[in-house]
Amino acid sequence: MAKSKATAELAPGAGRARTSARVERAKSGDGADQPGLQAVTDLTPAVAGNLKRLRSERGLSLEKLARASGVSRAMLNQIENERSTPTINVLWKIAQALGVPFSALLSQAASAGLTVLPAAQARLLRSQDGGFTSRALFPADRPRHVEFYELRLRPSAVEHADAHAPGTSENLVVASGHLELTVGSERTELREGDAVLFPADVPHVYRNPGRKEAQLFLVMTYAQR
Repeated sequence: MAKSKATAELAPGAGRARTSARVERAKSGDGADQPGLQAVTDLTPAVAGNLKRLRSERGLSLEKLARASGVSRAMLNQIENERSTPTINVLWKIAQALGVPFSALLSQAASAGLTVLPAAQARLLRSQDGGFTSRALFPADRPRHVEFYELRLRPSAVEHADAHAPGTSENLVVASGHLELTVGSERTELREGDAVLFPADVPHVYRNPGRKEAQLFLVMTYAQR
């Protein structure tokens, strides 16, 4: 699944067929794929604080984390100092190097009890061309072993996802539209109502071959450690 402001580091393959989703603010009246969304919580401070804390807890210098994650030391420093919002692929690389679920980098303190997630404050991961959008359907108040997302793909949109941490799986259902899913070297087509469970610790690709937007719901499960 997958990103950035002008200063953010581009994911490998950017500029080719690859897309790279990003955390960004939903604009008022922005497109038919997210009706009613007007704003999204700014996650830059949360990511910065969580990265500093997790890196410190593991006794990792910026240089060591850069080597482990493949993300440059300069980019890590910019993220920690809130000078850059990282791409979703960069966040995945950092989370994997730190050995934590993706949500650990997005976590923000929340009170116990019933939690409402207003659509107007949704956390969106959007591709640079706007063809792919992911919305977290869970409160990012703590690291989780299970995460729930709504995905949307415009017609002809393609989203390339890097391999996630070992043991990660994805359970996906097509709510509407048409999806072509490639997992490793295996490709399958899914239509409205179809569901699939697959290992997400290998590269995988979502593509919408249809003429209308595809809406998907995704449950991501990390291996217990």
